[in-house]
Amino acid sequence: MKTLDAKVVVITGAGSGIGRALAAACAGRGSLLAISDVDEAGLAETVELVKAAGAREVRSDRLDVADRAAFAAYAEAVVGQFGRVNVMVNNAGVALAGDFVDLDYDDIDWIIGINLTGMLHGSKEFLPHLIASGDGHLVNLSSLFGLVPMPGQSIYNATKFGVRGMTEAIRMEMLSAGHRVGVTAVHPGGIRTAIARNARVSSREDKDKTASFFDAKLAKTTPEQAAEVIVKGILTDKARVLIGADAHALHQLGRLLGSRFQDVAARVSRRVMPPKTTVV
Repeated sequence: MKTLDAKVVVITGAGSGIGRALAAACAGRGSLLAISDVDEAGLAETVELVKAAGAREVRSDRLDVADRAAFAAYAEAVVGQFGRVNVMVNNAGVALAGDFVDLDYDDIDWIIGINLTGMLHGSKEFLPHLIASGDGHLVNLSSLFGLVPMPGQSIYNATKFGVRGMTEAIRMEMLSAGHRVGVTAVHPGGIRTAIARNARVSSREDKDKTASFFDAKLAKTTPEQAAEVIVKGILTDKARVLIGADAHALHQLGRLLGSRFQDVAARVSRRVMPPKTTVV
């Protein structure tokens, strides 16, 4: 795929952050858009933004990506409206902070349902249509934490490592079968989005302090910058896209140190992360 002009692009989690910025970037390149989110107010704002950016056609839907039946119906409706799908971007994602021993099962099920199962649903429902287009591309948002582990992020790590493994295997399957479908796993570092503010945390985490730490210390890349890197990755058919200097640096450090990275990350985390609260 050498252009997004006149391509049908589907983006989940488009109500804010990277999803919104990516929708605007594609709109400016002449794409026809199908965007979704559970946040209907944010999605409505994105619709106005992409119209102003020049989108040829925009479809917007409230979609819970963890709902398999809803995702299947959504895919059918999108293909019914546009007749084809060229690009599928599984972007919707959430965060969960806290040591593994302190996490609740409800929160674990919540993040797995969105971050991993949701991307499975999007890939499974739209991949046949990407193959049928003869000019398709699947994009799955993993994370820097899909490349290196971090304390306090065990289940987030699990979902993002899972997305990475699934995505890379799908890419190999497309190549092996000779399908004209590119597949890209995206690994953002700290991006200036509301993901930390909207995250769930364990009972021993101070949510406000954790979110403030992320916003002040880690979120160095704008969603718009991230969107441009992703678009370039699509148009150059990159298997893996890293976003941000932090993603590149920590990925290389992890490769250099091997398992010793765990010891280093644990020591640094103990020094810089907000302290745990005391549960009475």
